[in-house]
Amino acid sequence: MELSVINIKGEDTGKKVSMPESVFGIEPNTHAIYLDVKLYLANQRQGTHKSKERAEVNRSTRKIKRQKGTGGARAGSVKSPVFVGGGRIFGPRPRTYGFKINKKVKSLARKSAFAAKAKADSISILEAFNFDSPKTKSYLNVLNSLALTGTKTLLILPAIDNNVYLSSRNIPKAKVTTVEAVNTYDLLYADRLLISESALSILETQLNK
Repeated sequence: MELSVINIKGEDTGKKVSMPESVFGIEPNTHAIYLDVKLYLANQRQGTHKSKERAEVNRSTRKIKRQKGTGGARAGSVKSPVFVGGGRIFGPRPRTYGFKINKKVKSLARKSAFAAKAKADSISILEAFNFDSPKTKSYLNVLNSLALTGTKTLLILPAIDNNVYLSSRNIPKAKVTTVEAVNTYDLLYADRLLISESALSILETQLNK
């Protein structure tokens, strides 16, 4: 599979790159994708929910009525969950929602996401570029030139570039990441992948470890 390399003005540079078959040419594994996305979303949950149980409610410990002779059930404490203001039975406690999946499954999920985008013809290869300073207008000009304004895009760079990252940060639906930080969720969320030409070899090495 070969793709043309374009510059940030949307012009064809005349160069072509061969996409690694081990990443972009595999049959997507939907179950691996499901597991990796599920893990990503689970890790976004704070898990800080907490309600007070019987032992934690700050109320009087005095026996609220006599044991016998009232015609009702026994009651020893106003902290009991059966009374208004009492503790909650089996309330939520702080917890971590994350779980473990194997590294090979994570790698397969990312490769499957790349392969799915390749099949959908949703990948563009960009010639390496840089900005002199972080300016939102600079990145907007790139998107305008590529006719991707308002489209959910994900730009994958070989390494972090602060000028490019800061230029894209305030633009809705535009995200910039690196080969090491890219995840399955972001790959699937984007409608168009913009991959830096110099990131392809690193991507192949990273995902085929």
